[in-house]
Amino acid sequence: MEHPQTPDGRYMVVRGRLWRVANPHLSPQERETLVRALMAARRQVKATMAAGDAAALAAARRSVNAAKIALGERGPVWWQDGAKDFNRYLVKNTPYRDWYEQLIGPPA
Repeated sequence: MEHPQTPDGRYMVVRGRLWRVANPHLSPQERETLVRALMAARRQVKATMAAGDAAALAAARRSVNAAKIALGERGPVWWQDGAKDFNRYLVKNTPYRDWYEQLIGPPA
């Protein structure tokens, strides 16, 4: 499993850190549209970095952020149960610690 997802489906784990996944309640069409917008914004970030245009880079980064918020990866959480958001936390510092250790084994 390249990037395991937490049992509740809210996060994936990358190098021991939780990253919020996209809202699973988005329609496939809406998700595809938003992912295309995100990829276009990321390409724009790369292009503006190469060009050295600080204003365009800032705008491109805002576009990336807007797409990630629309996907549910940033901004307000997409779940409704009031559970705390652990986005970007180390797994070991969250309630997912035991689950993750069972998955990969205890730390050395």
